[in-house]
Amino acid sequence: MQRRMKRKLPPFCIVATVKVNLGKDSYEIEIERGLLDRVGEKIRSLTKAEKIAVITDDHVEPLYGERIRKVLTEAGFDVRVIAIPAGEASKNMKVLSDVYDALSEFNMSRSDALVTLSGGVPGDLGGFAAATYMRGIPFFQIPTTILAQIDSSVGGKVAVDLPSGKNLAGAFYQPKGVFIDPDLLKTLPTRYVHDGLAEAVKYGCIGDRELFEIFESLETEEDLEKHIEEIILHSVLQKTRVVEEDEFDTGKRQVLNFGHTIGHAVERYFHYSTFTHGEGVAIGMSLLTEQTEKMGLTEKGTASRLIRVLHKLSLPTSIGVPAEDLIPQIMHDKKRRGKKITLVVLKKIGEAELLTISTDELSRYIVTE
Repeated sequence: MQRRMKRKLPPFCIVATVKVNLGKDSYEIEIERGLLDRVGEKIRSLTKAEKIAVITDDHVEPLYGERIRKVLTEAGFDVRVIAIPAGEASKNMKVLSDVYDALSEFNMSRSDALVTLSGGVPGDLGGFAAATYMRGIPFFQIPTTILAQIDSSVGGKVAVDLPSGKNLAGAFYQPKGVFIDPDLLKTLPTRYVHDGLAEAVKYGCIGDRELFEIFESLETEEDLEKHIEEIILHSVLQKTRVVEEDEFDTGKRQVLNFGHTIGHAVERYFHYSTFTHGEGVAIGMSLLTEQTEKMGLTEKGTASRLIRVLHKLSLPTSIGVPAEDLIPQIMHDKKRRGKKITLVVLKKIGEAELLTISTDELSRYIVTE
């Protein structure tokens, strides 16, 4: 797929509201261009908070910090914007402690609220801060990256990393609302658009053949731009269905981990500095599917279809690291249960299954050469 320095977004738009049905923790996800300028009134209708702390990062704050402050202030909130350093390296206990201190200095009460305006890192960390500050305060998500819009802002997983692994300190804590404004993608570099779309490809692989076929039909960046809102909506609907069936990740929700066991190992091996999350997931999906196809667990031709789509998005599908160097990183994966680990294996495009294996068998499923 061709790369271009500037991305011109399409003139048409999709307006959608998706209800996440989780009993008392149910909420709505709204998708609409220009939504950022109306979130103040929408959040005001959902909370009696007097103060709102906005958690963002030092890349997003210069772009949208004053705008969100103005929108929330006009809705009657006392607003504090807290910008953390951008990047996965900030998703740690030290930065979390700094956020707690900022919330305390702002004299936040349990009736006040937190808003995350960001990609995945401030969203995860800010959500975990909301889950734990004063034993829980309401929070809202305004995702600014495609990865956050289609994945990390939906489903209530919030966490920080520990030195020994990714997302090892966390909680399930649902937002009170998610507001997705595709216009916010205008400022996102192409690499990070494609990075986030790795998760959308995942959704197509595990349960939405139509979504996968949209990716197969793309030839240029212009094609992608024409379909971006359709891709967002398909992805949100797919994740919502899975989360509603398994909110706490004890059964079917594990299917969302397709590509992630190897992907997280790749990220950790390179100290989160070489590959983005989506690039790691792309490598993980490709390596595992190539191997399971050879083992007869996956329909023939599936791996080549997947790899072609990922290459269209300029995503990596292999890695020059011996499998025996990656496997120790997988042993830190939170999906491991003693000497067992559950892999997500494609039967074919649009259908996946969970396969629990012994960790001693990992070398059969992960081959990098």
